[in-house]
Amino acid sequence: MRLIITGSSTGIGRALALHRLTKGDSVWGLARSDQSEVSGLHPKTFRPVRCDVGSWEAVSAAATALSHDTDGIDGLIACAGVQGEIGPVMQADPKAWSATIRSNLDATFFCLRAFYPLLEKASRRAKVVAFSGGGATKPRINFSAYGVAKTGILRLIETAAEELKQHPIDLNAVAPGAINTRLTDEVIAKGPQVVGQAEYDAAVKQKASGGSSLDRALGLVDWLLSPDSDGISGRLISAPWDPWQTLADHRDALAKSDIYTLRRVLPEDRKQAF
Repeated sequence: MRLIITGSSTGIGRALALHRLTKGDSVWGLARSDQSEVSGLHPKTFRPVRCDVGSWEAVSAAATALSHDTDGIDGLIACAGVQGEIGPVMQADPKAWSATIRSNLDATFFCLRAFYPLLEKASRRAKVVAFSGGGATKPRINFSAYGVAKTGILRLIETAAEELKQHPIDLNAVAPGAINTRLTDEVIAKGPQVVGQAEYDAAVKQKASGGSSLDRALGLVDWLLSPDSDGISGRLISAPWDPWQTLADHRDALAKSDIYTLRRVLPEDRKQAF
């Protein structure tokens, strides 16, 4: 496959780039940091692109450059993200809070918008995988900016999937699980006074236990990129908790339901009267 992976210099994004390169894919890795190590390992199939995906001008310029390098791409994996502003909502720095939204939500939209013309020229059914989770489905105290951005990413994916329902493209969001990355280290480094005791304790426990399986997250992305997931779109799928390996068996039923989506729960859904 021909893939664009954002956030490919560190964490899950880097792991994904290396993983897909070993499968023989051609990968364009968008990141602000140096990626010479990956380039050295895969000089013929990895193309590093220095790009701040939170800037529309930078992403648009990258898309123009890539259009001269390839006549189409088969998949976009939007993995770039930062935790950004952490702390109580009413004490948050407004500019830092806004910057966190840009680095996560805007970055996902910018890449989807800029690279869609290349996705339209995919050699098969195109795939978009965005990373959500991290507070997207429930309040996450002291992480309002990050949680709001991740919720926005999910709604963006759902909306785009509906708009493009008649097109040969699937767009889905992934909740990778509590994987040990620099974000885990950041929570521990900031301490309980900033992130809150519960978040700090959870991060310390996660770090000690090894966290969720990275291999399972990589496997879910593999599945979403494969023809096995064709027609499954507009969903948030959890790598550690959902039975994604068998979702293709329920493809038609899933398309008619709101399972694995962000929806309002009504009293009758819980058989309670208010």
